[in-house]
Amino acid sequence: MTQSIALPSGDVRVLQPRESAALPDDGAVEWAPVAPYWSVLWRSGVALARELDGLSLRGRRVVELGCGLGAPSLAAARAGADVLATDSSPEALELVARNAEENGIGLETAIVDWNEPDELLTRAPFDLVVGADILYERASVAPLLELLPGLAPGAVIADPGRSPADAFLEQAHQRWPTNATVHGVVRIHRLRLRRGGAA
Repeated sequence: MTQSIALPSGDVRVLQPRESAALPDDGAVEWAPVAPYWSVLWRSGVALARELDGLSLRGRRVVELGCGLGAPSLAAARAGADVLATDSSPEALELVARNAEENGIGLETAIVDWNEPDELLTRAPFDLVVGADILYERASVAPLLELLPGLAPGAVIADPGRSPADAFLEQAHQRWPTNATVHGVVRIHRLRLRRGGAA
């Protein structure tokens, strides 16, 4: 099934499994689908895609962590970035590649496990790390905090206020300069991981 995301520079079409399209992300923050997480068009992903669509990214290297359907990756690539979309699910990456082709957008994909990130780290440095709705579980907090500074000088993370994300941000604030904007229920956090980063 195809969903359309309205971005300032024009719509992006996103293919999504039909059973997941019937589960719109409009429930409470702790709502979670029966379908795989990667297959839902999360409101944080849409908000982050809109945020990236307005940035000057031409020639910049961007990596998306936990890309799912890849809306932020598609927006960043269309804005001129050299994008690597990563996820632990091969099925997600197959669909991201199809979504890129459907929209006439070029990007690269890679399977990445945050607990075994060596291959990704060899491809660093990137200019920017992005991620949307990637903190569902408390177990993800420590690996993400460890991984981010090895990837890029800055990160942009979008989340609707899940408790693991709050735990991550509490620790991130102690390590790096951060700021946030709010778009409906979604908070978009910018982290300056090194001098000249995204915050």
